[in-house]
Amino acid sequence: MTDFPTGLLFEEAMAIVAEVAAAHRLDSETLSLGRSHGRILARDVDAGLPLPPFDNSAMDGYAFRHADLSGELTPLQIVGEQFAGLAGDWRLGPGECVRITTGAPLPAGADTIAIKENVRLDGELALIPACQRGHHVRYAGEDVREGERLLQAGQVLTPARVSLAASLGLSSLEVRRRPTAAVFTSGDELVEPGMPLRPGQIYDSNRELLMGLLRADGLEPTAWPRLPDDPRQVEIALRDAACAFDLVFTCGAVSAGEKDHIPAVLGEFGRIHLWKVRMRPGMPLLFASMDQARMLGLPGNPVSVLATYLTFGRALVDGLQGRSEPRPTLRARLVGGIDKTHPRREFVRARLRSDDAGVLWVDPNPATGSHRLRAAAESEALMVVPEGPQQLGEGAVMEVWPYALG
Repeated sequence: MTDFPTGLLFEEAMAIVAEVAAAHRLDSETLSLGRSHGRILARDVDAGLPLPPFDNSAMDGYAFRHADLSGELTPLQIVGEQFAGLAGDWRLGPGECVRITTGAPLPAGADTIAIKENVRLDGELALIPACQRGHHVRYAGEDVREGERLLQAGQVLTPARVSLAASLGLSSLEVRRRPTAAVFTSGDELVEPGMPLRPGQIYDSNRELLMGLLRADGLEPTAWPRLPDDPRQVEIALRDAACAFDLVFTCGAVSAGEKDHIPAVLGEFGRIHLWKVRMRPGMPLLFASMDQARMLGLPGNPVSVLATYLTFGRALVDGLQGRSEPRPTLRARLVGGIDKTHPRREFVRARLRSDDAGVLWVDPNPATGSHRLRAAAESEALMVVPEGPQQLGEGAVMEVWPYALG
């Protein structure tokens, strides 16, 4: 169980996760627009028509030929109306205009719009003020040219992007299948919330943490029974899950303790891609494959679960779906100072706030233990402190990974 990298730098480990995920990218499925929101696009989308598809009015008003204008006010004969909808059989002659509404197609011959509020009426005459040619006209193709590539495979289908697809007349999109995910927690000391505690026992908080993180990223995870501290039972449960799910997450039992059986099971029945990353919290992270599943063994302390999911778990979920857009990170100025003496990259729980000058500040929580879940609950982001000893003063610019962004 030693033919795999161990003790990797953070970026080295992330590169391995990305490589494995790309090699096991999930297949695609075609969904209606209403079901495609938040999914990862699997096929490029090119415009099958221009947008707008025809010249139209940007305002309610009057459509006319700009060449007919003379002086400050020009009287033009009102010869009809054009509402948004089917185009009428209009062709304006000299000295004529048509009432028009927003979005209505421009009548043949018209090239300019005067808005309703600026036009005076005198019987069937409209007194049109002087203006520039093309005023308030939206031209065909000014937003999108026919044949132009609008959406690219790997993009997240935001509401605006789905709306853009709808404007092209598309009723469905090809997207990557979302991975199925199984979640295990481990340890004989864990008790389900709501049950009485005996001496030496604690409530299982990791299951709800990890299930919630996966749901926030659009997955529908399945919670499996707790893994006991028994190697045979661990083997049976993990092998069963690996045959049925794309992703298997475990919490705890991945270090080198006497009851940390997961590394041995995965080393015997699967393939370990990496073990142990030089990060804090979360160093014992284990990444492996077994059968159809990619398996991520997270440490047991809840803050380590949070940090390793937001970094490696989220990267694995995105990579399997072929997401090409990186998760957004922020830059913020440090409140207070930091004196870090250890060599690992550190992810510190923190809160964000902006001041009256529009400057974003990040305020690290003073609680540093990876068991201190309250600090995670009181925070909204992880602040990244780079590898190596660091002495950072007030106002230093820091990288920040929000819990929920993008």
